[in-house]
Amino acid sequence: MKYSKHNAKAYAREHMTGIWAAALNPFNDDLTLDEAGLRSNIRHWIDDLGIQGLFVAGKQGEFFSMSLEERKRNFEVAVDECAGKAGVIVSVSDQNMDTALDLARHAQNCGADYVVLHAPVLSFVQERGEVLYQYYKRFCDELDIGIAMWSHPDSGYLMQPEECARIADLPNIVAIKYSVPREMYVKLTHMVGDKIQVSTSAEHEWLDNILELNWKLYLCSSPPYLLQSNNDQRMNEYTRLAFAGKADEARKVFDSLNPVRDAMKRTRPADKPTAFGKYWQELLGQTGGRVRPPMLELTEAEKEIIRNGFEESGLKV
Repeated sequence: MKYSKHNAKAYAREHMTGIWAAALNPFNDDLTLDEAGLRSNIRHWIDDLGIQGLFVAGKQGEFFSMSLEERKRNFEVAVDECAGKAGVIVSVSDQNMDTALDLARHAQNCGADYVVLHAPVLSFVQERGEVLYQYYKRFCDELDIGIAMWSHPDSGYLMQPEECARIADLPNIVAIKYSVPREMYVKLTHMVGDKIQVSTSAEHEWLDNILELNWKLYLCSSPPYLLQSNNDQRMNEYTRLAFAGKADEARKVFDSLNPVRDAMKRTRPADKPTAFGKYWQELLGQTGGRVRPPMLELTEAEKEIIRNGFEESGLKV
């Protein structure tokens, strides 16, 4: 570990900053993990695109279709490839607490910088505050590694700002990926100050969150490597300008990406988001690969629509 439990918040404030991307996992034709392809993607994301951290084995990475050993191997590959050049946060989310703790201990032992833990599905529970606090406290008590909360409608509810603020007092809670309406994450940001990093995965809100909320962390989804290439790094550019306080210049660059955002939105099949992301990667020269069930593959007709949108987007390869 690069820090102690009680220094986790301070360490994360200094090191858990900038643009962090959620990795899609490439799978081979036989649906095994394409380790070589993943390593190639990571090198591109770090060396060419300057991405400062990776979110590994999350929902973008199809962790729900992977075995426990595959998830652990996924952690190891990412830690090995990042090798101090970029931060690594790994999802240990699982409905079984013992499984999540096992994954978290492996992450801690193999050199990951942080873990992220999705709020659990709480069937029939009407008053969730104490349940959620004790849930995260158990992980904090048993681990030294920094922990990020993660609230998303997938849980069947949204963690309330007051619940998150209470959990944020635990010593090794360092961040939250808060996939909620903007008014909720604005409220939480004001409640916790610089105690933890508050972030959301919506790239189209990132600029406003830098300028209006003084956010320092984008945590995280696939836009950092789907909106950008070696020759077109406008997300990096508008982020740098915003961090420097050059709001008007940042806005101009941000707005120039609207054709790319529109092309992605209108060509993405509603039932195939992961396959879409992987195919867009391939159009950018990255390794995309197959998806695993229950996710669905693209048809050739869908690929043609996506290719046309890509070519019309103005994204420079």
